[in-house]
Amino acid sequence: MLKKGSIITATISDTVFPNKGVAYVDGQKIIVHDALEGQTVRIRITRKRRGKTEARILEVLEKSPLEQEAPCAQFGSCGGCTFLNIPYESQLEIKTRHVLKLLADAGIEGFEFLGIEPSPNVTAYRNKMEYTFGDSEDGILALGLHKKRMRYEVSPVAGCQLVDEDFLSILDAALDHFRALEVPFYHKKSHQGVLRHLVIRKAGTTGEILVNLVTTSQQELDLAGLVERLLQLNLMGRIKGILHTINDGKADAIQADALHILWGDDYITEKILGLTFRITAFSFFQTNSFGAEKLFAVVRDFAGEDLGVVFDLYCGTGTIAQIISPQAEKVIGIEIVPEAIEAARENARLNGLDNCRFIAGDVLTELDNLEEQPDLIILDPPRSGIHPKALDKLLAVRPPRLVYVSCQPASLARDLAVLTANGYRAVKVRCVDMFPHTPHVETVVSITKS
Repeated sequence: MLKKGSIITATISDTVFPNKGVAYVDGQKIIVHDALEGQTVRIRITRKRRGKTEARILEVLEKSPLEQEAPCAQFGSCGGCTFLNIPYESQLEIKTRHVLKLLADAGIEGFEFLGIEPSPNVTAYRNKMEYTFGDSEDGILALGLHKKRMRYEVSPVAGCQLVDEDFLSILDAALDHFRALEVPFYHKKSHQGVLRHLVIRKAGTTGEILVNLVTTSQQELDLAGLVERLLQLNLMGRIKGILHTINDGKADAIQADALHILWGDDYITEKILGLTFRITAFSFFQTNSFGAEKLFAVVRDFAGEDLGVVFDLYCGTGTIAQIISPQAEKVIGIEIVPEAIEAARENARLNGLDNCRFIAGDVLTELDNLEEQPDLIILDPPRSGIHPKALDKLLAVRPPRLVYVSCQPASLARDLAVLTANGYRAVKVRCVDMFPHTPHVETVVSITKS
């Protein structure tokens, strides 16, 4: 009888989304975190509840046939890449299998599956990184990513495969600067200290860079030396702006009590499918610029030509709305974040688009306020999917067609099951890999009313 705390040996026979292995011991199914199919592992049972047994790996006794040497010294301790030790083609196969299984388990069938679009860049593809200041093992100031399953410890990122050398050069310069000045980092337990985060954004298509230092207000900082040092770096791209954000909140989230421009502008410019987008420090934008072009091209293709009225729900900064606007009579975008709507309006003006209207508000309430009847609704909700009440409102609108863009296939499958039960049918499905070396994947679904 398996009990919580039991240590056993098991062979991983399958994997499930996002990156969990499945093993069977004495007829009992065990979900093993961070496991690969084909591994033999020594595991500890960490949870037994409602017939579900979970475990964590203590030691890999025999590697999976899929495994290869990861090209990063921090792999395994850093939480940034979980698939870095798997060949890229195998990563695509795993993601495809996971998406199709989730859809099949939800009863979604009869659609045309158009495969998975690989990321144009397999390494150095991220255009944004949020680094955290913390303590290193030798007690000196560190700057990097959170260690896996560690709330307070920071892993270094030298040799990181997700970003280009500009990110690491800026990180090293900032770290050396604050080490020399002995500025303390912010302790999440005591809520004392100054340095919190360093956020770097680099537009993939223009090379423009935005650097945002996030600190508390507990110590006044003279940041002229940091600005000078960053501007003297020999970078492949070009620094467009250097910002200082004050955040005295206790939560480990990046928010702005105050935002100061230390140098340059407070935005960078990205060019996607012939359109220009200004991206500010807190704008949402896809983290893979060239992958975003692939994703939006699929959405545009699924949307079709000669559209009438289009609703773009959860529109963010209005990227999709503006990309399909040449194919539509009118596009109405709804987003709950007011700053995102302001950015959407500014970008529409920048692109000379006069058939886009953006509304700041909750989809749940704003759908009731629209007089127009949509010919197409585009959905790009957060990872949690569409709120059940918002889905009810959407069904009441009875759009003839939908295009659903999802970064979380589990919530996509759940929402598609509801749509199917209400007379809709998934016609086409295509995956787009925006996140190499991680289990995450984007999925686009074309849906029609039966």
